[in-house]
Amino acid sequence: MQSHAYVAIVTLLALLVYFWMSLGVAGARRKCGIAAPCMVGDPVLERAIRIQGNTLEWLPIYLPSLWLCHLFWANEDQTGVIVAAIGAIWIVGRIMYALGYASDQSKRSMGFLVQFLSSAALLFGALGKAVWILVA
Repeated sequence: MQSHAYVAIVTLLALLVYFWMSLGVAGARRKCGIAAPCMVGDPVLERAIRIQGNTLEWLPIYLPSLWLCHLFWANEDQTGVIVAAIGAIWIVGRIMYALGYASDQSKRSMGFLVQFLSSAALLFGALGKAVWILVA
């Protein structure tokens, strides 16, 4: 059960990062003086909304992949720590993406690449192990 704790903590941290991004949209609205439901009008607000929106778009890929990768590899030694570490790299990538995009949209690429690669590792790790189990 302890190996689940690592992945659970990473899951909760990812959700906290998303919550932080949501607060960023509220802060940008205050800073720009643009009330909801308006979504455009100031580049600061528009970038904050895209940061949050893009993260929301990736959560349905990342979270199931994180947990399925962990569950399929659960019988292997140290897998909980390894999968959690890959999941933590996703979080770092999302933070890099957010900070880069908030300063200038051209600075979002490295963070996007980091989170993309960690998502791909989790997704294909889970899929590969599932296929392996069915074939074996």
